Amino acid sequence: MHFSKKGLFKFTLFFLFLVSLMVAWLGFGEHGFVHLYRMEKERAVHIERIGRLERENQELLEEIQRLRTDQAYIESMGRRELGLVKNGETLYRFDHRKETEADPGSPSGPEQEK
Repeated sequence: MHFSKKGLFKFTLFFLFLVSLMVAWLGFGEHGFVHLYRMEKERAVHIERIGRLERENQELLEEIQRLRTDQAYIESMGRRELGLVKNGETLYRFDHRKETEADPGSPSGPEQEK
């Protein structure tokens, strides 16, 4: 078989056109490389979220176990969260306001420019 230059050129052009169509379809088609890349990014986000939720779940399970078994932990939680005190104890509360709030006559900050 002998091809003329014109026929060989048409065949090469047609072949390049088909190859470029296949590359475009593989890259941008419904399930192409772009879609695959997006799905992989989404998968990574979900895996990271699953890991975070597993760690949070483990921390909560450990806290549940401590609440069931550790009397000192229950007491500290009651003191901290509910403000509970033992019989015979005196609870002192301090006002933690800044000195500037306590003394209304003192300047409260840098002077404003006019």
